[in-house]
Parts: sequence; C-alpha cells; structure tokens
Amino acid sequence: MADQSGAEQSSPQVDPDTGASIPAQPALPRDASTVVLIRDGADGVEVFLQRRVNTMAFAGGMTVFPGGGVDARDAEAHFSWTGPGAAWWARTLGATEPIAQSLVCAAVRETFEECGVLFATDADGRFPEPGTLADERAQLVDKSLSLAGFLADRGLTLRADLIAPLAHWIAPVIEKRRYDTRFFVAALPEGQHADGETSEVSVAGWLSARQALARWVDRQHFLLPPTWSQLREIARYDTVADLLGEPREITTVMPEATTPMMSGLRFPNSDEYFVELDGRLPSDAKR
Repeated sequence: MADQSGAEQSSPQVDPDTGASIPAQPALPRDASTVVLIRDGADGVEVFLQRRVNTMAFAGGMTVFPGGGVDARDAEAHFSWTGPGAAWWARTLGATEPIAQSLVCAAVRETFEECGVLFATDADGRFPEPGTLADERAQLVDKSLSLAGFLADRGLTLRADLIAPLAHWIAPVIEKRRYDTRFFVAALPEGQHADGETSEVSVAGWLSARQALARWVDRQHFLLPPTWSQLREIARYDTVADLLGEPREITTVMPEATTPMMSGLRFPNSDEYFVELDGRLPSDAKR
C-alpha cells in the first residue's frame, strides 16, 4: 500500500469489498458455538440451513447453520449431563474446562432456540414430545430462563454424547464483530423436527451439502468462508454414519488478512472460494 499523508492515515479505513469500516485495533473475539445438524438424504448427507434476515447486525442475509454467542449462564453446572465431560471437551476444543462446558451448553441451547431441536432426554432416555416446550424455548430466547434452569426444572439430561466437534474458526482481525467459533456436528434425533421459527431467520430448510454448494455457485445464496468450508467437508460423505465415524482432529483456522479487504483473506482452499465468489460482495446477500 502506498504511503499516505498524515491526514489520510488518521481517516478510518474502509473495506472496498464490503463498505464496512476496518477497526484500528482488532476486536476481541467472543466465544460462540455453531451446530451443523445433519440427516441422511438421497444425495448424500443433508444439512439444516438458515438464511438470516437482512437486518441482523452480523451476517445479515447470509445462509448459515444454527448457532450464536456463548451466554454467561451457559457456565452454570447444576443439571444432569451424559456423554464426554468438560475435561474431554476441553482437550478436544483446546479450551479451559469452564469454557468448554459453556461451548457445549451454548451449542445445545442455540440449536433449541433457533430450530426447536433439543439434545436432552428424560430419566427414561426419551426425548420430550415436540411442541411441549414452546414456553421454555421462548424464555431461553428472551433470556428469562437459563439452559441449566430449564433442564433442571424439566428433569432433563443434556446429551453431550449426541454432538461431536467439527471445526474451530476465529474471525480475522479486520472484522469489526469477531467470533471465536467452535463448530459441532449432530444427527437429527429421531422424532424431532427442525423448524425456522425464529425472528432471526427468513428461510430455513434441509439441503444436501452438495446441493448447498451448487446453489452457492449458482448465486442462489451467499456463504461465508467458515460455512462454505464445513459444507465442503460434509459433502465428502454419503451417509451420516460415515461422517460421524470419521476420526477428526480439530485445528484452529483464523484467516490471514493479507490486505484490509475480504478478498485479501487467506484460509484453507481460499483460492477456490474466491473463484466461486466470482466478484460478489457480502452486501449482495441482502438484495
């Protein structure tokens, strides 16, 4: 980049790809959990995708998986838990035990809030009847109820054995709003139905990972690099059993910002991503 005058250097930088201002100092990333909900389909593994409403401050108009930021109350531990404990998750996710527990709890909570799928069972190992927890779902969304309180009040056990780690992405330093996101993958539990009943989503539904990638190339929706990368991984598999049975070591990906622009990001297979992007801008997702 050419030298600029002092006056020009004091002006805020703007990403010409997005029109967004570039922070002078990198924002601290917030812990977040995203869940790739999967099921078997005729064209390989299917995933549940949501298109976020255009007015969302983060990723408005983008096609994403259910997920969101960790809530402080996700660290509450007074409830029943089945499956790998916090120590195992901490080693696997590269986090402290309290943060690891919070990430798993956020994954379970966000999936229930955003699409009505709950990874929790009663004392007999049965999932609650669909539709019987609408009030609690709403209270979780408006934060009048914590996940721990909900599970304890209903006598439910969190099923950490039903979700698996998939990936770890940290937003690049040029992003104004940054997340440190752990991706989880989980099969849709029998008898449960994923819906789009959230104010954050305009369209929701199932597509095979291969179809989702084909629609991205055909400009039918917009995928951010982490979503695109997880779809590429899932598209490799023909069945849920194959995908969940694959040993996986989690490595952290934080795209390198070679320029203060989205097009300057470098991450695994980024050359292919930008070829498929084909000149589109994130703002195009809101049109």
